[in-house]
Amino acid sequence: MELSARNQLRGRITGIHVGDILGEVEVELELNPVTITATITTSSIQRLALKMGDRVTAIIKSTEVLIGK
Repeated sequence: MELSARNQLRGRITGIHVGDILGEVEVELELNPVTITATITTSSIQRLALKMGDRVTAIIKSTEVLIGK
Protein backbone atom coordinates (compact mmCIF):
# COMPACT_ATOMS: atom_id res chain seq x y z
CA MET A 1 0.00 0.00 0.00
CA GLU A 2 1.34 3.43 -0.96
CA LEU A 3 0.71 6.34 1.42
CA SER A 4 1.21 10.08 1.12
CA ALA A 5 2.61 10.30 4.65
CA ARG A 6 6.38 10.69 4.53
CA ASN A 7 7.02 10.04 8.21
CA GLN A 8 7.05 6.25 8.30
CA LEU A 9 9.05 4.67 11.11
CA ARG A 10 9.69 0.94 11.19
CA GLY A 11 10.01 -0.99 14.42
CA ARG A 12 8.82 -3.83 16.63
CA ILE A 13 5.98 -3.89 19.12
CA THR A 14 7.38 -4.00 22.66
CA GLY A 15 4.20 -3.37 24.60
CA ILE A 16 0.42 -3.49 24.19
CA HIS A 17 -1.98 -2.09 26.78
CA VAL A 18 -5.64 -2.71 25.95
CA GLY A 19 -8.47 -0.67 27.45
CA ASP A 20 -12.22 -0.76 26.91
CA ILE A 21 -12.19 1.68 23.98
CA LEU A 22 -8.58 2.79 23.47
CA GLY A 23 -5.27 1.01 23.75
CA GLU A 24 -1.60 1.90 23.64
CA VAL A 25 0.95 0.23 21.38
CA GLU A 26 4.64 0.72 22.18
CA VAL A 27 7.00 0.47 19.22
CA GLU A 28 10.79 0.33 19.49
CA LEU A 29 12.15 1.98 16.36
CA GLU A 30 14.79 0.31 14.18
CA LEU A 31 16.85 3.42 13.36
CA ASN A 32 17.17 4.64 16.94
CA PRO A 33 16.90 2.73 20.19
CA VAL A 34 13.87 4.82 21.13
CA THR A 35 10.31 3.75 21.91
CA ILE A 36 7.23 5.63 20.72
CA THR A 37 3.67 5.04 21.88
CA ALA A 38 0.60 5.14 19.65
CA THR A 39 -2.90 5.46 21.05
CA ILE A 40 -5.34 3.56 18.82
CA THR A 41 -8.75 1.99 19.27
CA THR A 42 -8.97 -1.41 20.91
CA SER A 43 -10.92 -2.64 17.88
CA SER A 44 -7.95 -1.68 15.65
CA ILE A 45 -5.57 -3.64 17.89
CA GLN A 46 -7.85 -6.67 17.52
CA ARG A 47 -8.54 -6.18 13.79
CA LEU A 48 -4.82 -5.94 13.01
CA ALA A 49 -4.12 -8.88 15.37
CA LEU A 50 -1.23 -6.93 16.91
CA LYS A 51 1.02 -8.87 19.24
CA MET A 52 4.37 -8.48 20.98
CA GLY A 53 7.33 -8.71 18.61
CA ASP A 54 5.36 -7.87 15.45
CA ARG A 55 7.23 -5.76 12.91
CA VAL A 56 5.12 -2.69 12.19
CA THR A 57 5.35 0.73 10.60
CA ALA A 58 4.33 3.78 12.63
CA ILE A 59 2.93 6.36 10.22
CA ILE A 60 2.85 9.93 11.48
CA LYS A 61 0.56 12.34 9.65
CA SER A 62 0.00 15.74 11.19
CA THR A 63 -0.98 19.17 10.02
CA GLU A 64 0.66 20.85 13.02
CA VAL A 65 3.76 20.53 15.14
CA LEU A 66 3.65 22.30 18.48
CA ILE A 67 6.74 23.35 20.41
CA GLY A 68 6.69 24.43 24.02
CA LYS A 69 9.38 25.82 26.27
